[in-house]
Amino acid sequence: MPSASAASTASTSSNAFLAIFWGGLACGILDITQACIAWGIQNNVPPYRIFQSVGSGLLGPKSFQGGATTAALGLFLHFLIAFIWAVIYFVASRRIGFMTEKPVIAGLLYGEFVWVMMNCVVVPLSAIHRWPPRTDPASIITGPILHPVLVGLPIALAVKRWAPRV
Repeated sequence: MPSASAASTASTSSNAFLAIFWGGLACGILDITQACIAWGIQNNVPPYRIFQSVGSGLLGPKSFQGGATTAALGLFLHFLIAFIWAVIYFVASRRIGFMTEKPVIAGLLYGEFVWVMMNCVVVPLSAIHRWPPRTDPASIITGPILHPVLVGLPIALAVKRWAPRV
């Protein structure tokens, strides 16, 4: 018969899994959807090209010549990154109570933090090597304006719902 502490550990880990899973999934879906809409409207770019642009962070410009394979790679990488940001938020929330006590404020701030880190650290160090961040309308709308709501907020609310600090 399992002990109470073993049951508590299983419950905590499954809650962590659910928080990370749902937070990362919601973040990934919302972020890629708004990118497809914004870039589709501004530049008439089809979704598969947006997925390839994510893949270009790993493959560079040749990502745009890889067809469905590099589009699938880009979509996979996009969701991997979303889940990584969800893991980071979850781990930080175990130490910083504010992140689960005030998830709306913390999530909005976290979304902006993610945008800054992606555009000022990750993208410049990737195979894209883009610096400074883009300032066209689609980049501003999908970046500093909507990132807090569509990236940080779903992660924070998922952590609050499935893995609150006790």
